[in-house]
Amino acid sequence: MRHGKSVNHLGRKTAHRNAMLSNMASSLILSKRIETTVAKAKALRKYVEPLITKSKEDTTHSRRIVFSYLQNKDSVKTLFSDVSEKVATRPGGYTRIIKTGNRLGDNADMCIIELVDFNLIYTNDESKVASKKTRRGRRGTTGTAETVVAPQVAKTVTQVQDEVVTAPVETSAPEEAAEIPSEDVVTNKPESQEEKSE
Repeated sequence: MRHGKSVNHLGRKTAHRNAMLSNMASSLILSKRIETTVAKAKALRKYVEPLITKSKEDTTHSRRIVFSYLQNKDSVKTLFSDVSEKVATRPGGYTRIIKTGNRLGDNADMCIIELVDFNLIYTNDESKVASKKTRRGRRGTTGTAETVVAPQVAKTVTQVQDEVVTAPVETSAPEEAAEIPSEDVVTNKPESQEEKSE
């Protein structure tokens, strides 16, 4: 049993584990998303989130502390320039772990760990509406869906109207091809089926 043991050693000695987490943290900062096992992702989350919090204060001291963990100038530069701007208002929880199933070779639990603010599917800046959440049900959330949907619908309607106005109109189509007697087509099919049955 692992009572009271909060560190997952990941089957490695301390120096190997620290080097691996440093490399994974640099890769996560540079590429914003990496695929790994669930155990490594949980260990990486505890390793990288304090570094992201440290990057909110851009001083020489904090840069040197982060560099002592990452040992990579490019990742430190990206962390303090790009990542810190995106997470400036977030009070924590900078990473997300999405489980993807088991690995084919050894059946290990695999996942994707990514930086939350860099996933464009889940974060849409236009649709964010600040609303107070209450436990009373629907009283505090009335009208929020309409305010989110209405600007998007208005944009699409105006775009469609512009496309309709600018689309070329073809008037040279012959009128005979457009007039097809629909009654003959419908009446021919039942008669032919009756003849086959007789």
